[in-house]
Amino acid sequence: MLRPTALIPVIFGLAALVLTLLCIFAGSKPSFMQDYSIITLNTSRIGQNVFNTTASTNSDSNIFSQIWDNVTNSIESSINTDIHSFAKELGLHDFYSAHLLDYCEGYYTPTAVPNATLSKSDIGINVTACSNRTSFFHFDPTTALQRELNKTGTGITLEELHWPSAVNSGIRALRIAQKAAFLLYCISAGLIILATAFSLLSFFVHGRLSAFVDILLWTLAFFAALLASAITTAVAVKAAHVVNEHGRDVGVTAKRGGKFTALTWVATGLCGLNVFVWVFECLRGKRRRNGESFVGRVEK
Repeated sequence: MLRPTALIPVIFGLAALVLTLLCIFAGSKPSFMQDYSIITLNTSRIGQNVFNTTASTNSDSNIFSQIWDNVTNSIESSINTDIHSFAKELGLHDFYSAHLLDYCEGYYTPTAVPNATLSKSDIGINVTACSNRTSFFHFDPTTALQRELNKTGTGITLEELHWPSAVNSGIRALRIAQKAAFLLYCISAGLIILATAFSLLSFFVHGRLSAFVDILLWTLAFFAALLASAITTAVAVKAAHVVNEHGRDVGVTAKRGGKFTALTWVATGLCGLNVFVWVFECLRGKRRRNGESFVGRVEK
């Protein structure tokens, strides 16, 4: 006799597996799920505070004089109100989005800053490149930004842009957490595959032992997914807080990925539901056996 209710954990398990794999591989290439980043660093207005200083001084020793001399007077007023263009002059991208395996960079389109004719919702992203995919990846914005500055050959450093050291310290403190999250996602995916396969087997095989094994496997998968989701959520919240608190003065802000958060917690929820399904199935089987035993005694 088949066990139809065993198909529910199989369906939920397959959905949880797909979502978990999407969490792992989101953003692994420029055209794949770029909206599902853990955190996005907005650098489109970086250097705004330094530009204000530059605008109020005529010192030839200012670090931006070599760049500013190349800017024509005809666009100077527009750059004064839209630092996005000035950020490009520095050789930086508008944003850097961190994922589990890599980070990607690109520009906001058609512009980085909303105006009277362009709302925030009308601004899109154009991802130009992603770093190499790496297991146990850790996003280091300081290294990424300085690498971009070095490519320009101007000799400008983040220190000259007044990059806050507190941002480095805050992001560095999350390094172990990010690596642990990747490991937990891999463990979670493996346990989900094993638990789903056992649930499929339980569709054909009855017994309390098979139900207990299913409960155990889905409980382990649930806790692995729970820890992975909690860590990535905490990393995103903490990193965004650190960047916004200390980086806003230099024109850098951060936003945690709401879509990624939703993805990982739905996968966790599906694993949790499967635990309850098998607990219910186990209790229902016990009541059924008790009822059959009672009927047998009455007939005797």
